[in-house]
Amino acid sequence: MNAPIRITSTLNVRAQFPAIENWHYLDSAATAQKPQAVIDAITNAYARDYATVHRGVYQRSSEMTGRYEAAREAAAALIGGKPAQTVFTRGATEAINLVAYTLPREGRRRVLVSTLEHHSNIVPWQLAGFQVDAVPLTDDGQIDLDAAEDMLTNEHLIVAFAHVSNALGSILDAKRAAEIAHAKGAYLLLDGCQAVARLPVDVAALGCDFYAYSGHKLYGPTGIGVLWGCPDLMKTMPPWQGGGAMIDRVTFESTTYADPPQRFEAGTPHIVGAVGLHAAIDWITNIGLDAVHAHEAALVAECRAALAGIDGVTLYGPEASAGIVSFNVDGVHAHDVATILDDAGVAVRAGHHCAQPLMDSLGIAATARASFAAHSDSSDIAALVRGIEQVKRIFT
Repeated sequence: MNAPIRITSTLNVRAQFPAIENWHYLDSAATAQKPQAVIDAITNAYARDYATVHRGVYQRSSEMTGRYEAAREAAAALIGGKPAQTVFTRGATEAINLVAYTLPREGRRRVLVSTLEHHSNIVPWQLAGFQVDAVPLTDDGQIDLDAAEDMLTNEHLIVAFAHVSNALGSILDAKRAAEIAHAKGAYLLLDGCQAVARLPVDVAALGCDFYAYSGHKLYGPTGIGVLWGCPDLMKTMPPWQGGGAMIDRVTFESTTYADPPQRFEAGTPHIVGAVGLHAAIDWITNIGLDAVHAHEAALVAECRAALAGIDGVTLYGPEASAGIVSFNVDGVHAHDVATILDDAGVAVRAGHHCAQPLMDSLGIAATARASFAAHSDSSDIAALVRGIEQVKRIFT
């Protein structure tokens, strides 16, 4: 086995994550661990500052409303958007469902996705009555945009692609995807769950029409997500759910609705979730997403070099992936690999990663997936390599 390339962490933030002490956490693509700053923000919001938003005239309610809307401003600014274009949802899954069910169809009933999409960017379109067409991948696991250009027709209302693949780490050329979609009069939705914690994002520069992401993959809490949308489109979309906060005027005969984004936020929102998301955005912004991307890219290179040097290990996806390395050990199911790694103190994800069509295209049932974060370092890769060597000793 070749010795792995060693890197020196340029971020040095591991001590800020209390839940990973003496643990090699390599499952950030599933959900990110939380830095102490986020934990403190959530704790204080419940223990000291809590009140409802948008309804109370008393001071604490007013202050919490200000914090909630400040979180919206931060969530928009993170991706180069405006607060009035930014809807809080329960996560990216709900955001994609919102678009699938409310976007005026203009007689078009088809959506173009890719083979590597997460189920959350496939199933909502099916449930909403769209015909789903899937773009194949290139040999190195990228969305084949040449094929997408050939496949897109005037019957497609929207193109919906992952900005970064959760299973392979492939990074989409989103600007070209937007140009392809718009050339046929289609919209572009980007699933940004894996991108926002790993790459700088600017929706205006990318040219997309919708961008969805989740808080919990961005070092924030679960149950909060973001949908950014083109304002002209958002105004044409009817309410997603009915209830309080999304109305203008209600009578028993009829109801009129608030303008976006409030139109899409029925009921009492996840107030503390928004506060925690704001703390997470501040935390990662202070570090710098360029620095995070460079750090994770170096770790991916180190990890792929180390695993490529182990006989019987197969790697998937592009060499230059965004913080994600999927692999298999010959003759060993990915679940068994993950179980033995867990015994060695290493947490990886194993399975189809909510991307069963991708696994089918690769001719496999599952992979093991190591995914990095700002707190990851070479010690995690060394532990992963030791664990895989143990897998091989047990199964050979």
